[in-house]
Amino acid sequence: MANLLMLPLGVFGAIVASSLREMPNDVYFQIGFLATMGLSTKNAILIIQFIKERMGAGQGLIEATLDAVKTRFRPVMMTSLAFFFGVLPLAIAGGAGAGAMNALGTAVCGGMLSATFIDLIFIPLFFVLVSQIFGTKEDKQKPSEQAKPLDVSRPTEVPSS
Repeated sequence: MANLLMLPLGVFGAIVASSLREMPNDVYFQIGFLATMGLSTKNAILIIQFIKERMGAGQGLIEATLDAVKTRFRPVMMTSLAFFFGVLPLAIAGGAGAGAMNALGTAVCGGMLSATFIDLIFIPLFFVLVSQIFGTKEDKQKPSEQAKPLDVSRPTEVPSS
């Protein structure tokens, strides 16, 4: 559910960038729009996966969230900025077919800039809020109150008959 709350953030940047450049809402803009939503959702999924792994290891919700965001900050920035700089030539292209390339590049560049920087703040916030509102009882417990994982490394004794 927290992933769905991230979609408007990429949409916001794509629409603002397109409006500032006075670009039409054509099929090329919509393709860039979908690409932006896909990458911003991927970033959200990866951060949430890391949060759940940390919580599974026994950390509390807030501690796991902060730890996961610190861990995923660099990879999110690297993939997002690489994607941004990869489509930047489309946004500033000239010549034959430039209208289609400009619409696609502008949507992706604007969407990725807003989604990257806003996502790093709002993904953890939305995940914590959704977990506290809709989470299970185990998710809300402190790590000391949660059930300890079963230690399967020690063999158990079987009573002899």
